[in-house]
Amino acid sequence: MQIKPLSSSLDPAKTGQLIFVGTGIQLAGQIGKLSESYIQRADVVFSLVPDGFAQRWLHTLNNDVRSLQPYYAQNGETKNRRDTYQQMVDVIITEVNANKKVVCALYGHPGVFSCVSHMAIEQARLEGFTAKMLPGVSAEACLWADLGIDPGRCGHQSYEATQFMLYLHQPDTSAHLVLWQIALAGEYTLTQFGTTKAKIQLLVDHLSQWYSLEHKVAIYEAANLAVHAPRIEWVKLADLVHVALTTISTLLIPPSKALSLNYDMLAKLAITETDLG
Repeated sequence: MQIKPLSSSLDPAKTGQLIFVGTGIQLAGQIGKLSESYIQRADVVFSLVPDGFAQRWLHTLNNDVRSLQPYYAQNGETKNRRDTYQQMVDVIITEVNANKKVVCALYGHPGVFSCVSHMAIEQARLEGFTAKMLPGVSAEACLWADLGIDPGRCGHQSYEATQFMLYLHQPDTSAHLVLWQIALAGEYTLTQFGTTKAKIQLLVDHLSQWYSLEHKVAIYEAANLAVHAPRIEWVKLADLVHVALTTISTLLIPPSKALSLNYDMLAKLAITETDLG
């Protein structure tokens, strides 16, 4: 879902505002000054953060911080996340309709793997309110930094793991491949928070069309606290099924072959291989 442009015909009587901000991955240290100031000046702050430390830190910035985490369960049982996301949007929009300045503070980047932000902003704008999103430090930004990889050198592709399995994606094996939410690979019902070894094996078999089972891949998990180290675990692709995965596990598959020159384009540009060094 893409956020639609802000309408130029806003109702002046509707003074409510909606701002989504990202808290970054590491507690307090990766949030921008502008995002922090929005939290401090908000009438109400909704939050989706990974732990109690982050939640308590938000409470030091604003007295009215309301966690959206309880919407994931109903009567102690996990429910369909489509219902969860809609309920989150509804409670957010209710406060906007009360003409409050509403800030939603989400873990990482507020627009990455977060349909709630896109849904809520679109709804707020449709109802005539101002709504916007500020960027945040994402898990992908941390991945490149922690692994010491410049994705600009050979390019990269990025997919949600289950989507990669269900659709006819064709990875470029001369570029990095990043698969998100690997612990949910093959889970499409939006009712579970984990997968099975059998489904991970199906992913391995699928990837083996393009990569050797001996190819080294990395399980990556960004550190939530500055005192912690990120998880970077290198294994053979064949051994992925035996690796412990969590909800924040990401799979990085480095290139398995070198970049190939486009000789037709080189000729059109009058460039030789020597020119490229």
